[in-house]
Amino acid sequence: MKNLGSLFIVSLMSGAVTLGAYKFIESRKSDSDSFITTSPNYAKAVNYNGAENVDFTTGADKAIHSVVHVKNVSVRTVYDPFASFFYGQSGSQQQEQIGTGSGVIVSEDGYIVTNNHVIQDATELEVTLNNNKAYKAKLIGTDSKMDIALLKIDADEKLPFIVFGNSDNIKVGEWVLAVGNPYQLNSTVTAGIISAKARNLDKASIQSFIQTDAAVNPGNSGGALVNTNGELIGINTMISSPTGSYAGYSFAVPSNITKKIIEDLMKFGNVQRGILGVEGGELNAEAAKKYGIKQTEGFYVSKVNRNSGAEKVGIEKGDIIVKLDDKNIASSAEMATVINTKRPNDIVKVSLIRDGKNMALNVPLTKKELITYEFNGIEFEDLDANDKKRFNLKSGIKIKEVTNADYAEYANDLKGSIVTQVDNMRATDMESVSAYLAKKEATEKTRYQIIAKNGQMYRIFL
Repeated sequence: MKNLGSLFIVSLMSGAVTLGAYKFIESRKSDSDSFITTSPNYAKAVNYNGAENVDFTTGADKAIHSVVHVKNVSVRTVYDPFASFFYGQSGSQQQEQIGTGSGVIVSEDGYIVTNNHVIQDATELEVTLNNNKAYKAKLIGTDSKMDIALLKIDADEKLPFIVFGNSDNIKVGEWVLAVGNPYQLNSTVTAGIISAKARNLDKASIQSFIQTDAAVNPGNSGGALVNTNGELIGINTMISSPTGSYAGYSFAVPSNITKKIIEDLMKFGNVQRGILGVEGGELNAEAAKKYGIKQTEGFYVSKVNRNSGAEKVGIEKGDIIVKLDDKNIASSAEMATVINTKRPNDIVKVSLIRDGKNMALNVPLTKKELITYEFNGIEFEDLDANDKKRFNLKSGIKIKEVTNADYAEYANDLKGSIVTQVDNMRATDMESVSAYLAKKEATEKTRYQIIAKNGQMYRIFL
């Protein structure tokens, strides 16, 4: 009995130890599971409730009634050699083409903003509202550089219009909604976040886009990008895609730039664009090494344009612009974001670094038509209306003067010629060409496609 009692006690103790160990392990496992799923730090990092805590319905409801469907009717002349050869008919035929996009009502009396490429070459424009009422629209004006156009319809009622937000205040990671008419699907709303600000898609461009991952497809062009309050922060313009359909990124013209363009078109009939008058590029580690400086952020000034406000106040080659109007500047696109909201004669506060010292200068913006640009002894200027009419051109730049002695014997022939292409880039205007040439070395040869004064086209290296 004594042995039996001892055996019972030992069994009881063993069971207690086993049970205790099991409880301990389960407790640790439970603690571990609790950390994986409920740790405040981890939950904050992955933001479990992200979209669920955001109300998209308010923004969508406010925006959807102010976004319209835009139909563009154009006529294209096509040539049919078979009709001419076999049937003796004229080889030229006119075909009607219809394009579609979106637009945004910006005033109760019927002003509508859209993309320039949505209405380009239109012979007839029709706008359909969210309530299915359709109106003929007239074109008020365009800005092809920023891809913005302004339309007007005469409605029989006050129209629901969108409220402009401040695109300078948006933040990367902020929720946004894209509202438009993709693939003829009217009143479509998609959600995403702001992926980047001040995005430049073309090295020679002065554009500055908001980048989002909200789904945008063909037909969304000209539609609204709004915040969760339904305020307009951008006009959807393009997508980055190898297929032509949405592949992860879309781009919008910031609302502050859009608003300024609209106001100019309403008041002046054209866009009043001022320029700072500096050429150069954004700094990074490689550029800093090239210029022999320590600064790796900012805009490095490699040239100051003649007759510009920058020249008049004393900005010099080698200066590093770090702020415009107290907004940090690290790229050409960020400079464009500020400058494109201003007009000629507006004053911009330029904060810069010169020889390691901080400086601030108040620079009056110059009307771009008054600025000439010189590269490697060739002075260029924008085309005027007479030049465009004479040569039947929509874009290009003009050789104003030749000061490089190496080209002296060709100077008279070159002066007055029209440049239509620089290397492999189409010469649309002085701003884009000067931005491109500013990145080239002065000794580097450049290929120009020109139309001489006699109308002949040549390709030359200068």
